[in-house]
Amino acid sequence: MSDNTPDPLSKRAAELLAIAVTVAREAADTARSMRAEGVSGVSTKSTDTDVVTAADRAVERQVIAALGALRPGDTVLGEEYGGTDGAGSVRWVVDPIDGTVNYLYGLPQYAVSLAAEVDGVAVAGVVRNAATGDEWTATLGGGAYRGRRRLGGSTQTDLAQVLVATGFGYDAKRRAHQAEVLTRLITRVRDIRRFGAAALDLCLAAEGGVDAYFEKGLNPWDHAAGGLIAREAGLLVGGLDGRPAGPDMVVAAPPAIFGPLTELLAELDAAGGP
Repeated sequence: MSDNTPDPLSKRAAELLAIAVTVAREAADTARSMRAEGVSGVSTKSTDTDVVTAADRAVERQVIAALGALRPGDTVLGEEYGGTDGAGSVRWVVDPIDGTVNYLYGLPQYAVSLAAEVDGVAVAGVVRNAATGDEWTATLGGGAYRGRRRLGGSTQTDLAQVLVATGFGYDAKRRAHQAEVLTRLITRVRDIRRFGAAALDLCLAAEGGVDAYFEKGLNPWDHAAGGLIAREAGLLVGGLDGRPAGPDMVVAAPPAIFGPLTELLAELDAAGGP
């Protein structure tokens, strides 16, 4: 194989990304048009503040149907309907509307997030802000992009000057613990931002719109695509104390910041509490 010949995984990742982008754009169009018509079918899930709308369900059904037509042997893991059956090695992970509370209130920070995993490893991902049309993509080993602009993350090296994005859980006791962490963290960094959509937060970190991001309690669909985009932009993405990213903690930060930030978060018991 010559140096100019793409390896099979890179070619496969590019093919999966092309499908992901097509499906995510159509799904984002549906989310935006349903928002323009007025939010309906609002109910709650884990708590009274954890909302789901008719659009969340409709968009996920659309994504599942589109992927089923294009890739009938694959499985799909979604936020609203769980997993579908499939015999292949590819699993799609979808958050139909990441940032549902923003969607409910008409705030322009909600997105369709779609990632393709091969044998459990994310190889392609797209996050599309349905309100604005902004789009971030990545393939494993192929870099991360916002449109055609390749992303490289923040160059900040001083933790005290870091702008950190984060999010909160829906359980009141968890929120109380997270608030305690923030009151101690905010004196050690430049400032804190909370936008309300984990996938978009990870993309902001990937492009340097914030220097770093952390959050406890994320599900796979919250960070499958955004995490790949952040990693391909050169950020480290993981948990605390050397653990992988998961429900206990997801941290995305440039290499110079990742160690000091995760050490500080561990000191503040950010992964603890309910």
